[in-house]
Amino acid sequence: MAHWSTFEKETERETKKLIRCISGVEDEEDQNFQLALKFAWSNFRFHRYLDVDSHKVQRSISGIYEKLMVHSDLSKAGSWMRLTEEFLNSPLPNTDGTKTDVHYSILSLLLFLSGSPSNTNFTERPRVKEAEPEDNFDWGKYLMEGEDIDIGPYPDTPEWSEEEMGEPDARAWLEQHVVTPYWVAHAPRFPHSLHLHSNLLNVWDQHLYNTDPLYLPEEKAFVTETQVIRETLWLLSGVKKHFIFQHHDGKVSVRNNVVVTHLTSNCLRSVLEHIAVYGQAVFRLQRFIDEVTGYSSEPCPPSSGSSYSSKKGSEPPFRTYQAFVWALNKYFTSFKEELTTIEKELICNDETVTLSAVLERLSPHLAQIKVLHKVFCTGVAEVPPETPNVVRASHLLNTLYKAIIEYDSVGEASEQAVALLFSLWTETVRPYLEIVDEWIVHGHLFDPAKEFIIQRNKDVPVNHRDFWYATYTLYSVSETVENEEKLNDAASGSSGGDQASSNRQLTMVSFLKPVLKQIIMAGKSMQLLRNLDCKEAEQSARSSRDAERKSLYTLFLESVQSRLCNQEESPTDTVTEQQATKRSLIKMQSITAQHLEIDDVHDPLLAINFARLYLEQSDFHECFSGGDFIVDRSSQSVTCQTFELTLRSCLYPHIERRYIECCGNLMKTLKKDYKLLEYLQAMRNYFLLEAGDTMYDFYTAIFDKVQEKESWQQLSFLNVQLQEAVGQRYPEDSSRLSIFLESIDPSRKKHPVNNLEVLTLSYKVPWPVDIVISTECQKIYNQVFLLLLQIKWAKYSLDTLRFNDFTAITKKLEGVLAEEAKAKEPINQQIHRMCLLRVKLMHFVNSLHNYIMTRILHSTGLEFQHQVQEAKDLDQLIKIHYRYLATIHDRCLLREKVSFVKEAIMKVLNLVLIFSDRWQAGFGAWKIESIDKMESDFKNCHMFLVTILNKAVCRGSFPHLESLALSLMAGFEQC
Repeated sequence: MAHWSTFEKETERETKKLIRCISGVEDEEDQNFQLALKFAWSNFRFHRYLDVDSHKVQRSISGIYEKLMVHSDLSKAGSWMRLTEEFLNSPLPNTDGTKTDVHYSILSLLLFLSGSPSNTNFTERPRVKEAEPEDNFDWGKYLMEGEDIDIGPYPDTPEWSEEEMGEPDARAWLEQHVVTPYWVAHAPRFPHSLHLHSNLLNVWDQHLYNTDPLYLPEEKAFVTETQVIRETLWLLSGVKKHFIFQHHDGKVSVRNNVVVTHLTSNCLRSVLEHIAVYGQAVFRLQRFIDEVTGYSSEPCPPSSGSSYSSKKGSEPPFRTYQAFVWALNKYFTSFKEELTTIEKELICNDETVTLSAVLERLSPHLAQIKVLHKVFCTGVAEVPPETPNVVRASHLLNTLYKAIIEYDSVGEASEQAVALLFSLWTETVRPYLEIVDEWIVHGHLFDPAKEFIIQRNKDVPVNHRDFWYATYTLYSVSETVENEEKLNDAASGSSGGDQASSNRQLTMVSFLKPVLKQIIMAGKSMQLLRNLDCKEAEQSARSSRDAERKSLYTLFLESVQSRLCNQEESPTDTVTEQQATKRSLIKMQSITAQHLEIDDVHDPLLAINFARLYLEQSDFHECFSGGDFIVDRSSQSVTCQTFELTLRSCLYPHIERRYIECCGNLMKTLKKDYKLLEYLQAMRNYFLLEAGDTMYDFYTAIFDKVQEKESWQQLSFLNVQLQEAVGQRYPEDSSRLSIFLESIDPSRKKHPVNNLEVLTLSYKVPWPVDIVISTECQKIYNQVFLLLLQIKWAKYSLDTLRFNDFTAITKKLEGVLAEEAKAKEPINQQIHRMCLLRVKLMHFVNSLHNYIMTRILHSTGLEFQHQVQEAKDLDQLIKIHYRYLATIHDRCLLREKVSFVKEAIMKVLNLVLIFSDRWQAGFGAWKIESIDKMESDFKNCHMFLVTILNKAVCRGSFPHLESLALSLMAGFEQC
């Protein structure tokens, strides 16, 4: 047995008593007793409990005192403080000093065992300390057994002996455990060994002293390599106070006068400066962690104090930075465990531990710290403090995303870096995915810190018609902004110069770009569904609130885990694939070697490298090997250049499934419960005159008033005619449809065809159907309605003309205008010219009418109805509707670009109305010159339109005009 102290002997004795009391075994030689003894000693020596924290115990004592004072137990409070203070200042057996860890351990145990001190009746009992009896026994006389010894002239001086220094084991223990205070200035110089290599510094100094007459040795602080290793471990673990390494304004430097005896100063300094770089990276990352979590113990300068966390304490937490910090903290926890393991091995001193061995062991961690620090500098530290959270969060996620892609492209050399960055990105992206999940599942965009790229506009309620367009804002502000002017340019869409625009990158998070549309559509659809009174919304909400539903983040992690597990299965297949790859490599090597020998190159190693390179190309096998073997390129590993593939297979499908479900439910609700298709059909019935019989009664009543020269521009008359026409066949729309009179430019009134421009048709569309059929859409509908009305007016005017009107006119004019008619032109010939002109005008109007009603409205309407049935979401339906309106607006020649064509058509229609008016006025109102002018105007307009339309059709710019061009060309040839 080794030398035991008194404490260890007492512990042994008490441990045996404890075993006898608990187990009941009395025989110490019993095997069970020895096993229990070993188990107890093992727990005493190698326990996993922390030492008592005296500060925490003192705070508990003060807290109990305050609690007693609050409950007005003044006597109990006074006794508590006096007795605890008296105990802490009292000596304990086998313990030197006061207020030791043993004192606090006993108090800590009593505090844990105690109940509620304020609910106990306590009365202090006076205790009288027994005086220790004085030992008056003469031990000297007793031990000398009565012998008299001459003790010399100085009996009080003790005798000293060199052998009283202690046992050899105790001396060895002191030599191993007493550390030279190397941190004290002007430490004495000492050699560690007589070996030459152990005193290399002294040899080197002696060499410099002999070769350089001006060399002056400096005062140095000698340390051992073990001390350097321990301070290195402390530096990397985040400790800020050292002797070898010094901290100044966030930078880590190396003390100049620190040396070891077996290395030169330059060699040691180069190694330590290399370590200091990583220590500074750890310090910056740890400071960032402390600032975000709020545990920073050092005051920071104003420029950087609140740049990472929220700007004000009352602001909501910045969850993206918190998730990033959580990921960093998890990594540093494992890294510090590794450092602790190395330090324990260093303390045990079972084997020699050198600084180079420690650095080699930590090299993978140091490389990872370098990657983390690079990502931190780019994604966090370089962002200006006043940058909005949405920009900071997007920039950090983009930095991690780009770093993964960058390191992933290197291949196997950076597998550990990619794995670390992927785990870091997975943790950091969690708040973003939680925001997306809350929005697309519950219809609530919860983003208190405004860090998501899509933010809710609180001013627009859900039941407003502009909800779908103005509720959310997609942020794409420039990341690099030099001044406020450039920021305003970016917000307004201006270029701000070529140089400025080239330096800007949008803040759109890269990983959400492929599914951003689905996220927006699903979120808005779900929010709209929650505010609609429909069964689909209740079912969707019920399924979404199901307790067993997994969040989007959980589904993503499970998909990634499942994907990785699938790769690790079937080891037989893996071996087979490796063998196939090996055979492919051998065959490729022979093929490559043959090609190299053509150029007299005989290098087998070069052939192997070329073979490996060409194996990466998918089309090389067909070119050189004739397609005899195939290499599988469908690797699914996260760390093998498939990060984007991982997102496409593990994240995007979950978002797309939710998008299909939400948008599908919304489309069913709008079509079924809110009759969206019926309202779209009503717009075509009334504005595009598809309900021909109904609208015919309405506009013919107006045309009859015009022909009878009666006033028709009366709002009451128009609405009565409209309600009567619609109410007979569509009574449900009679209350929704109305007509208004608008003022027009007086100069346009001189042309009869423009008089209809005062009419404006209106249809009241309820919410939420007005999201699709908006006010802007009704304006386009009205433009097409007006054009159709003008064409219908011209056609109706020509169709109502009768030839029998000329019989009475001819008889009346035979005697009166006989001489005048003989001089100019016979009346029958003039009537014939008028009839021919009527036929020409009718052919033109009928061709235009057939083109508009069949080739444009009808065919385009059928295509539109098919697209509406195929629409997957509301946004797609809105775009289909706008595209439909833009198509008919374009094909009806209502665009500003082809306004000259419309003006020519309007001239012909205006000529038709003038011709009809004069026809009905009688032959006396006609003159040969007026007939000549109308024929000339019609011929010019007709020729102009035929020429323009033919050129447009030949160029292929307006293929839909081909039928109209051919029809007008036939009429032009007949003319």
